[in-house]
Amino acid sequence: MEVAKISNIFNHYFNFLLDYSPRVVSALLILLFGIWGIKILRKVVERIMIKRELEPTLIQFTLDILIWGVRILLFVTVISRLGIETSSFVAILGAIGLAVGMSLQGSLSNFAGGMLIIMFKPFKVGDNIEAQGETGKVLEIHIFTTKILTAQNQIIYIPNGVLSNGKIKNFSQKTMRRSDLIVRTNYDSDIKVVKSQLEEIVKNHPKVLKSPSPEVSVHELTDSTVNFAVKIWVKNTDFARTSSDILQESKGVVKL
Repeated sequence: MEVAKISNIFNHYFNFLLDYSPRVVSALLILLFGIWGIKILRKVVERIMIKRELEPTLIQFTLDILIWGVRILLFVTVISRLGIETSSFVAILGAIGLAVGMSLQGSLSNFAGGMLIIMFKPFKVGDNIEAQGETGKVLEIHIFTTKILTAQNQIIYIPNGVLSNGKIKNFSQKTMRRSDLIVRTNYDSDIKVVKSQLEEIVKNHPKVLKSPSPEVSVHELTDSTVNFAVKIWVKNTDFARTSSDILQESKGVVKL
């Protein structure tokens, strides 16, 4: 009796393995070919996006989303092939996703902001910007934050949520920039002479562009000074140095 019982159990499990083994084999084949196909897909999509000269940040983000989406699809296909019910599994994933989404509302806002920045490109890596009270050079654009380097050699991380919804000044999108300077002198000075001397200083500076033409005009009359507005156009790379030069040279023609 014991031998017959053991034999029946053995036959039961042996038949189960015979019936189930094709599913296991096919699931393993799908998994192996799926992993191989994902690698090929990543290389092909990456090559296409690089050929179209898309932003590196956009390329990496798109690849991550695409590959993870395909991986999830492959996982569901494999467990479905094994005979596991997928409807309940998908429901569980949905519930988990909802709970995570509610607990990470701030992070999702930054994620959406990162998407907007990547898609609409108000700035790119290497640009000099002013945003959220900070000014500096963009070093990296991540999905949740943007990393900038200030003139004081400080690293600032700005959340993309507030960054995408706020005002952004991009100083690098145009090749040239106007510098608006104020030069003050007292009422003992001859206004016409001072204006002529300032125009000469601006005209002789090698970094000041001839077109658009610079402007020197009386900006304001205060109780004690006459304020001249000096407006010059320079290349972005020459902005700070040229503005400093003009102010320094103007010191010799004004009286305070």
